[in-house]
Amino acid sequence: MTGPKTIAAAAALAFAATHSVALADGHSGLTPEQITAVQTAWGEGIVNIGRVYTDGGDYRTEAANHINTFYAYEEGEVLFKPTLAAEDQFRGTFDEALSYFVGGDIAEDSGFAIAPYSNVRWENEGTIISGKKAMSMGNYFFTTADGSEVKVEYTFGYAQMENGEPKIVLHHSSLPFSAN
Repeated sequence: MTGPKTIAAAAALAFAATHSVALADGHSGLTPEQITAVQTAWGEGIVNIGRVYTDGGDYRTEAANHINTFYAYEEGEVLFKPTLAAEDQFRGTFDEALSYFVGGDIAEDSGFAIAPYSNVRWENEGTIISGKKAMSMGNYFFTTADGSEVKVEYTFGYAQMENGEPKIVLHHSSLPFSAN
């Protein structure tokens, strides 16, 4: 049986393995493989937060670890515009991001990541890499408990940290336009 900790550890290992290979090969900047790996691991982390919540575990700590792993709040400024944020549209601090993911201090936040979701699938429209910075844009699809997918549009910006890790420095997501 695969549990949340096993999945999180496997995602971290896959991310680290891809990252280590890139650095061992002498790359001084980000690679498409690193961006794909961080996207996949980010999605698996969202699924895991919901699983920990559903199982009655410490989902707030799981979400905090997710934010610290994937977002550069500890290293500098992060521009974060979450999908379901309307009143407090931008989440420039760790605490604001945590509130969005699991609920908390901001009234409109019901906990996006505790929905839960069973899968996150990415369809990149494109990725632009320039040295230690990268941008990607496309759609990601969140599989809900009933098996349906919610399509969300995204733009992510990544920066390579001093330790070589790519982290998110820009995250903008929104629901597709509807004339209704």
